[in-house]
Amino acid sequence: MPIAVIALSLSGFAIGVTEFIIAGILPDIGSDLGVSVPTAGLLVSGYALGVVIGAPGLTVLCGRTERKRLLVRLMVLFLAGTLLSALAPNYGVLMAGRVLSAFAHGAYFGVAMVVAADLVPENRKARAVSMVAAGLTMSTILGVPAGTFIGQNFGWRWAFWMVALFGALGLAGIAALVPRTPAPQGTGLRAELGVLRRPQVVLVLLTTVLGFGGVMTSYTYIAEMATEVTGFSSGAVTLIMVLFGVGMFVGNLISGRVADRAPNAAMCGSLALLSIVLGAFTFTVHDKVATCVTVFLFGAATFATISPLQMRIMVKAEGAPTLASASNIAAFNLANAAGPLLGGRIIASGMGYPALNWAGALVTVAGLVLAGIGVAAERTRTAPAPAAPVLSGSSSSN
Repeated sequence: MPIAVIALSLSGFAIGVTEFIIAGILPDIGSDLGVSVPTAGLLVSGYALGVVIGAPGLTVLCGRTERKRLLVRLMVLFLAGTLLSALAPNYGVLMAGRVLSAFAHGAYFGVAMVVAADLVPENRKARAVSMVAAGLTMSTILGVPAGTFIGQNFGWRWAFWMVALFGALGLAGIAALVPRTPAPQGTGLRAELGVLRRPQVVLVLLTTVLGFGGVMTSYTYIAEMATEVTGFSSGAVTLIMVLFGVGMFVGNLISGRVADRAPNAAMCGSLALLSIVLGAFTFTVHDKVATCVTVFLFGAATFATISPLQMRIMVKAEGAPTLASASNIAAFNLANAAGPLLGGRIIASGMGYPALNWAGALVTVAGLVLAGIGVAAERTRTAPAPAAPVLSGSSSSN
């Protein structure tokens, strides 16, 4: 794998820590800034909505910018938001810093995955995309626990200073190692927007929202499930998070290899596996050992969907893939915002925490159905036309 792809992954690691770190330091932020924990929790929703808006928005505005220069500018924007968060004197400024970082998040991954795919041969493109996404998975295994420890012991602002350090290293790596990769000649705003009207592109975006919406319906409340239903202590929740993160890393790497050989099978297979695991979690959540195994598989199945979905939308948006790729990142984060809302309604209805899992499975199955429709339509269009029947007597005996 080219070292430039590793540099792209390092920046992704920093961005991933920023996205997920807030959960571990919410009480500290609330106490320091004088807001309730639910109010501090809106920093998560604000970030997700920032990604939804920033991913397509910045990509459209910067569509004609040379890609390496665009990646550098996006990391500078990300660093500005991170530093603003670290220095925030009040909740409003902290929210502004989070949203500023989020604007860079979606556009960065949309562009970085296209650049990574362009740096490798055709048969390694999905692996390059999975390597960029691996930065996100490693952030949950290493960055978030480290940041949580630093935030809880030295103050939440130091967690953001740690992120700023990783972001600066990623920025330096991009500047030094990533070659100039200009956008395809002739690509403009009209062409980029035009691909979003293609039926197959729309299907992928909807598949992403539903498939990942099922994930977030369950995952958002996994700590409560582990303590209230399974019977783990609050201290053991860290182990649950690590198991999920390790599963994410393994699933991401495996799916990248499979997607290079059989992209449609990787997409449908990962969504089918995710549906099965979520459905099974409805029952395994009552046993500690079974929960640990299921959480690992849950993480693996979750990130196994990333590379196939990103590769599919880049292929279906051929000629103008950057905006479509960024829009798919926005679709993931739209699911991040919608899934917890559905889960919250289920809990409020009194159905209990295990119901989150079968509800998530049903949502993911809907995404699988859409993926199957897209693959079936693709095969119908590419199927060879039947040979014309040979009419008897059509040959002459001259």
